[in-house]
Amino acid sequence: MLKKYQSSVRPIKIDIKDKSLHGLLDLPEQARGLVVFAHGSGSSRLSPRNQYVASYLTESKFGTLLFDLLTPQEEEIDTFSGEFRFNIEMLADRLMQVTAWILKQPKLAPYKLGYFGSSTGAAAALIAATRYPKEICAIVSRGGRPDMAGSYLKDVKSPTLLIVGSLDGPVIDLNKDAKAQMQNVNKLEIVPGATHLFEEPGKLEEVAKIATKWFTQYL
Repeated sequence: MLKKYQSSVRPIKIDIKDKSLHGLLDLPEQARGLVVFAHGSGSSRLSPRNQYVASYLTESKFGTLLFDLLTPQEEEIDTFSGEFRFNIEMLADRLMQVTAWILKQPKLAPYKLGYFGSSTGAAAALIAATRYPKEICAIVSRGGRPDMAGSYLKDVKSPTLLIVGSLDGPVIDLNKDAKAQMQNVNKLEIVPGATHLFEEPGKLEEVAKIATKWFTQYL
């Protein structure tokens, strides 16, 4: 069963350019860093899987920010067309804008930052990290599509962990191809007996443990 998300979560609104994005911020006392979540669809802050991983990180003294890469209007359109979730450049630009917003917040700017990306959000995180090579200290991809970062892969400086389920064959190959193009500190972790969404008993907890270990090492 998924853990219930921590009660210390605070809803926030992130104003970027002409858009407002909804987010959930959880910042424990003496946090050792802040992990920003990115998902390919606009449901990042409400994703049970992301919330599970976020709560696990919070218990390990990491701050977490889950936010919607898309506005409610864009999400409604995307539900039927899928036109935004595969617009990697746009998603990366949104994540860059949110990162810039974080760096302007007095309470958040001092923290070391990490990205946790899933699905196409992983590609967006990798691209955004090339804009902030010093600020983004670590990246974790869960069942992600890092291959969709394309030519940006060779420019990623942040230590990157790619997590894939052993039963997610095609995505394993795509992650291996992406890893081969990267020139940073990186690692591919394959979770035995897990499918794309890590829905099998105990598999998402394995993801959370592996991710927490990576962020502990680099944040």
